[in-house]
Amino acid sequence: MRLLRSTDLALRVLMRLAVTDESNPTTRDVSTATDAPYTHAAKVVAELQHMGLLTTRRGRGGGLALTEAGRNASVGGLVRAFEGDGDVVDCEGTATSAPCPLSSACRLRGALRRAQEAFYAALDPVTVADLVADPAGPVLLGIPPRP
Repeated sequence: MRLLRSTDLALRVLMRLAVTDESNPTTRDVSTATDAPYTHAAKVVAELQHMGLLTTRRGRGGGLALTEAGRNASVGGLVRAFEGDGDVVDCEGTATSAPCPLSSACRLRGALRRAQEAFYAALDPVTVADLVADPAGPVLLGIPPRP
């Protein structure tokens, strides 16, 4: 399973905020640190703020700050929120593709759904804080360790 770019970026933004010593880095700082386009980072930051995982403050002295909910957020929950609850394969078809002719007797969709749920279940107990627990977090993110 491949994650959407926005899911990957959301996890990286939260991880970066969890280990940074900067006081209130800006969206531009985070987009540079995560090597993501600013506009894409701004959309992800807005969604994370809407979810209550980080706070934003505009103007001089403003920036981003991770909330306690963001630090303790389940990685599985975050991935579900950004990926949506769609199927791994599209059996129903879209405006540009026909429905699968095998869908009436196929068991693949159910097997893939179970695999997807197992994937999420494996990520559910992992939190953002777990991903950056010392010493791995700063080293992985290229941030000098705290004294």
